[in-house]
Amino acid sequence: MNVLGAVTWIAATPMIAIFAVFINEVALGLFPLGSKSGGDRKPSRIAILIPAHNEAKGMMQTLSRLRGVLPPEATILVVADNCSDDTAERARTGGAEAIERSDAHRRGKGYALDFGRAHLSKSPPDCVMILDADCVPDAGTVENLSAAALYDGRPVQAVNLMKAGPDAGPIVQISNFAFLIKNLVRQRGLVRSGGPAMLTGTGMAFPWPIFEKLPLASANIVEDLAITVDLTRAGVRPMLVEAARVWSNAATAKDTLTQRTRWEHGFIGTAIKHALPTLATGLGRGQLASVRLGLHLLVPPLALLFALGFLLSALLAGLAALGATATPALLLLAMMGASVVLLAIAWWREGRALLSFGAISRIPLYVLWKIPVYLKLVRRAETEWVRTKRPD
Repeated sequence: MNVLGAVTWIAATPMIAIFAVFINEVALGLFPLGSKSGGDRKPSRIAILIPAHNEAKGMMQTLSRLRGVLPPEATILVVADNCSDDTAERARTGGAEAIERSDAHRRGKGYALDFGRAHLSKSPPDCVMILDADCVPDAGTVENLSAAALYDGRPVQAVNLMKAGPDAGPIVQISNFAFLIKNLVRQRGLVRSGGPAMLTGTGMAFPWPIFEKLPLASANIVEDLAITVDLTRAGVRPMLVEAARVWSNAATAKDTLTQRTRWEHGFIGTAIKHALPTLATGLGRGQLASVRLGLHLLVPPLALLFALGFLLSALLAGLAALGATATPALLLLAMMGASVVLLAIAWWREGRALLSFGAISRIPLYVLWKIPVYLKLVRRAETEWVRTKRPD
C-alpha cells in the first residue's frame, strides 16, 4: 500500500466505523422491545415536576390535558423559572402547585429542576417524573413509568415523540421523523445491545433515592444527556419503557430550526467531551453499558451524519482519481446505502404517520436547511436554555 492509499484508509475508517454503529442500532431497533412489567408495586406518591419559562399561554391547556391521564396518587409541581409572565398564577388556577424562581445569573432547566427538587425534599415522593411544559403523556404512561422505576430501582424513559398538525410542511415532517429515529428506533437498538436508554429531558422518571442525588444545578442545555452519561458510568443504567409515550406539538419550521440548534449543539458538545472517555471507561471496567453509550455518542445527528458521509465520499473519490485505492470510498458508500435501506424500513414500520411519502423527496433540502445549525456550531455554539415558541 502506498502513502496515498494509507491516507485514504486513515481518512475513511472513522466514518465507516460510525456508520457501522448507526446501522447496528437501527437494525436492532426495527422491532419492539419486550414489554416491561413494574410488578404489583403501587407507589404511594408520584410527583410530576414541570420546569417552565414563560409558559403562561399554554399552561392551562397542558394541565387540563395532563389531569385527564394522571392517576389519583400523582401531584403536579410547576417551577416558574425566571418568568416575566404569569406562568405560576396560571398553573395554580389549573390545579397545580407552583413555585417561583428568579436568578438572572443562574439560568437553565437544570437549575429549575434543582429548585423543584429542593421543594419536593420537604416531603419526598416515591417517584419523580419530569415533563416539559408543552408535553402530555398517553393514558397509562405515568403508571407504567413510576411502577417500572420503583420495581427496578432505576431511572426510566418513555418514548418521547413529536406530533405535527395537519398543515405541517415537509421540513417539519422530516424533522419529526429524525426525532423518531433518535428517540424510538435507535433507543431500542441501544438498549437491546446492552446500552442505557438515553434520557431525553421529558417523560423520564426517577425513584427518589436516585433523584435526590442527581447533579442537576447546571446551565447545561442537554442536562438529560449529561445525566445519562453520569449514571451509566456510575453503573446505573437507565431503562426504556416502550409502552409509555409522551408527545409534544412540533414547532413551525423556523422555530424547529431554533430548537434543533439548541439540541444538536448540546449533543455535539457533550459527545466531544464524553464519548471517548465513556468508551475507555467501559473497556477498562468491562462495562458493556458504557461501551455502548460511548459508541452511541460518536454518531452525530442524522442530517450531519449523512452530510459528512457525502463530503468524505467525494474526497475519497478524488483521492482514488489520483491513484489511491477506491475500496474505502466504495465501502463507505455501501455503508451509507445500507443505512438508507434501514431508514426506509423504519419509515415503513414506524414513521408513515409522521412523514408523508411526498415529503421524502425533500430530504436533501432538509440537509441543506440544517447547514446553518452546523455553521453556527463552528462560529459560536448555542449554550443557553432558549424557550421554543409553541404552535397556536
